Amino acid sequence: MKTSRVKVQYAKTHLSALIASVQRGEEVVIARGDTPAARLVAVEPPAERELGFVAYAIPESFSDPLPEGELSAWEVGA
Repeated sequence: MKTSRVKVQYAKTHLSALIASVQRGEEVVIARGDTPAARLVAVEPPAERELGFVAYAIPESFSDPLPEGELSAWEVGA
């Protein structure tokens, strides 16, 4: 992997070109003066994930009417 070193002002002016270099596999170190401050590297694509489901069965009683006590608790102003 090739590594380039540039100063902040150059990076600000040539950001698109630097990103293109990084996408081709290069690494860019951005320096303030002679001190490295940041490293520009390509982003790894996210790993493929398999879609999964939780095993769950809806009980037969799901659609049964609620008991009277439960219904009264849901009534507005009761």
